[in-house]
Amino acid sequence: MASQKPKPVPNHEITGESAYFNRRTFMRAGIVAAAALATGVAYRELNPSRHGVPPHRGPLATSMPTTFPSTTQSSIAAMHKLDEPLTSFDDITNYNNFYEFSTDKHEVAELAANFVARPWSIAIGGLCSKPATFDLDDILKSAPIEERVYRMRCVEAWSMVIPWNGFSLSKLLDRVQPLSSAKYVGFTTLNDPEKFPGQRRGSLDWPYVEGLRMDEAMHPLTMLASGIYGKWMPPQDGAPLRLVVPWKYGFKGIKSIVKIDLVASEPPTTWNLAASNEYGFYANVNPNVPHPRWSQATERRIGGSSSKPTLLFNGYADQVGSLYSGMDLTANF
Repeated sequence: MASQKPKPVPNHEITGESAYFNRRTFMRAGIVAAAALATGVAYRELNPSRHGVPPHRGPLATSMPTTFPSTTQSSIAAMHKLDEPLTSFDDITNYNNFYEFSTDKHEVAELAANFVARPWSIAIGGLCSKPATFDLDDILKSAPIEERVYRMRCVEAWSMVIPWNGFSLSKLLDRVQPLSSAKYVGFTTLNDPEKFPGQRRGSLDWPYVEGLRMDEAMHPLTMLASGIYGKWMPPQDGAPLRLVVPWKYGFKGIKSIVKIDLVASEPPTTWNLAASNEYGFYANVNPNVPHPRWSQATERRIGGSSSKPTLLFNGYADQVGSLYSGMDLTANF
């Protein structure tokens, strides 16, 4: 009987879990997302101190299976393997922009602790041949679960390196057979003030909506993520399913998705609606295009103390730069 080729060892198993989950010192100062101003929604400095918010210890335990699906090493991620330290699980799960829970990054995990991510479904419709509503189990069968280590850059000029688990969004979209007339993809987050206390406030227009051009959505780097570090996605990070587009600012990574629409025209996006002069539709990471109130030339890695230069398209220019050939990246920010 022929011997089987051994499966690659996931990154999170190469280094002991205790080392991965080592508690690091959080950045106590910096730009933090805030609620709406009277003249429109914008970010402002909050700089709250961290008051012992506990790391994620399994709030999904009652709503998700205890065992995460086996993962494979992604050939896509291997093409641009990062020689950078991973951000700790503790930092990833305790420093979160998720306005549906709170505008204070440091309290999102605590407020999300009782969020139930099952049952869950995503309705996909619009310009496609086979519109359908898929439950979570069916969605997770769209493709093998992969581990992909991506940089994540926030528009607030902080960043992380995250080992996501999931698969290319294109695998799910292929199941509904998009029509040639579909030029964009719109996404919608769950709208439920009982589950999301932040939705009881008018900091933004709810539900949160986002969008991509069709070629962006179908790019193999664009990911539908269901986990981090080989564990189910914590509620504060967007359980059970969130979008990951590594060359764009983090606010494009819409969380807790319940609806996907294939459309002919550019769909509305929450931050562009709130402040169109500050947040464009594309939101590509670009050190040469400053935010109106701060530079994007450098960033601070969470878990570290020094600044580092921001990379064009967050370091993924070789993979995605051709998508924007001939475009004015200043006008189409």
